[in-house]
Amino acid sequence: MDQYTSAMSGDRLSAGPVAPNSGAPASAPHARVQAPNPISSAPVAPSSSAPSDSRADPRAVDAVAARLQRDRLARAGQAPWLHEDVAQRMLERLPLIRRQPGRIVLSSALLGGGHEGLRALYPQARQQWWEHRPLALERAGALHRRPGLGALWGSLRGAPTVQVLPAPPPGEAELLWSNMELHAEADKAALLSRWQQALAVDGFLMFSCLGPDSLVELRPLFEQAGWGDPAPQWTDMHDLGDLLVQAGFADPVMDQEHVRLTWGRAEDLLRDLRALGGNLAPGRHAGLRTPRWHGRLLAALETLRGADGRLAMTLELVYGHAFKAQPRLKVQPETSVSLDQMRAMVRRPSDKT
Repeated sequence: MDQYTSAMSGDRLSAGPVAPNSGAPASAPHARVQAPNPISSAPVAPSSSAPSDSRADPRAVDAVAARLQRDRLARAGQAPWLHEDVAQRMLERLPLIRRQPGRIVLSSALLGGGHEGLRALYPQARQQWWEHRPLALERAGALHRRPGLGALWGSLRGAPTVQVLPAPPPGEAELLWSNMELHAEADKAALLSRWQQALAVDGFLMFSCLGPDSLVELRPLFEQAGWGDPAPQWTDMHDLGDLLVQAGFADPVMDQEHVRLTWGRAEDLLRDLRALGGNLAPGRHAGLRTPRWHGRLLAALETLRGADGRLAMTLELVYGHAFKAQPRLKVQPETSVSLDQMRAMVRRPSDKT
């Protein structure tokens, strides 16, 4: 398996044949990423595993904690180190779709990353950064008000400028890009609905997020010690596919891969995980932790050392793409059709793949 040294500072990063990420990290990670398991991919089939009571759902996300986490990460002004690597993996999937989008909306672009790779793939496309939180909107706006030499050179060559918006115009995006955002959203159905509304007919969605096997090694440690939940158990890719269909998307395809991260020191492991966010589980321990507890946690993490002497942690990365289909009218004795709906129905469909 090919190896490379990441552009990120810190420990050597080993992985499959993935190109180094193009942006500077928000922190210097100490993790080593080992070769991922083979990717599994499948069209979405309906599932019936969603619990009926969200309060008892181990996949639930604390909405208040999620907002606070996004604000904390936004203060860094750039995407966390792992997000840049996952964005590169997403970019490698885009050539499978033949359509060349002219307008790209990046949902939570400041923390998602990947905008430079999208610019390289689609140099004439107009990018709109959709920032859902006021602090991220402010930081992203400041970033583009102070362009560097690369942005100046791009403007001299006629490359489209980047717009930073609290919400994009409805029905105009030809590609909606979201990287490592959906898993930390408390109301996933509402976010998917907003994405669908932002897309033009035949526009497509590309997204990534964490899956339920992420940080699975922490669950028995926390359960045995009575420390509450270390993280939500996140949403399975099949359930995400169901949500896509319910939101009005067509032809959703989901795939996933497992990535194994390893560290030399427990302190570095905790530092890197904090740089990615925080514990969003409603069942997490309430209140502040003590230095004594921190020492117990470090001791518990030592049990994760493998035969190579390194601490190991698993991440499940979930990828999805889907299209916005032409609207379908319900058959009734009398049906009203708006001018916009009529235009969408008679518009010539474009190639999707």
